[in-house]
Amino acid sequence: MYTINIDNTIANQAFDGLQITQLVKNPKFEVLSISLAKNAVFPPHESNEDAHLIMLQGQIVFYIENNPVNLTEQQEFSFPKHTEHWVEATEDSKFLIIR
Repeated sequence: MYTINIDNTIANQAFDGLQITQLVKNPKFEVLSISLAKNAVFPPHESNEDAHLIMLQGQIVFYIENNPVNLTEQQEFSFPKHTEHWVEATEDSKFLIIR
């Protein structure tokens, strides 16, 4: 019999600066849950994989190559690997990164 495991990690993730939780990792992809408190910043960095961001809650400004992209709940955005980016939360926000 198949066991169903319900997980509340995203719902329970606090708005306390920058919080990163790995939800899934396997040889094909990784899913990260990111929580940013209002005015918190995810500092500049690059991904080694193409990535897809899905907004769950709140509003952020995603800076890619210093160009701002405003994202709000239920919007999504893809970006290429090896491209510098950073994120600022304009309100308490949660989003997923799939890469």
